[in-house]
Amino acid sequence: QLQACGGGSVQAGGSLRLSCATSGRISSINDMGWFRQAPGKQRELVAEISRSGSPNYADSVKGRFTISRDNAKNTVYLQMNSLKPEDTAVYYCNVGVPWAPRVYWGQGTQVTVSS
Repeated sequence: QLQACGGGSVQAGGSLRLSCATSGRISSINDMGWFRQAPGKQRELVAEISRSGSPNYADSVKGRFTISRDNAKNTVYLQMNSLKPEDTAVYYCNVGVPWAPRVYWGQGTQVTVSS
């Protein structure tokens, strides 16, 4: 129900843009966000955005990543600039509805940043 794309391999300092489109079967979408999981580490929140457009970022990505959404397209984006090797992870998009926060997950897209 969530299709994420835009991952890839870049050198440190480079940029990538992730996007995640939801299927029409999900209605009343509330918060949308991105999580990531590096090998051997727990999944962590990267950024989240409310339906009204209010963003929330992990401290580690503030000033480098920008989350946005298009409510008409039910799509969430993550613009990642000044990428660092420690940003290497599988990135998952996530969508919640009012009665079930963070309930839907995308399949994950790999981001690899080389030094």
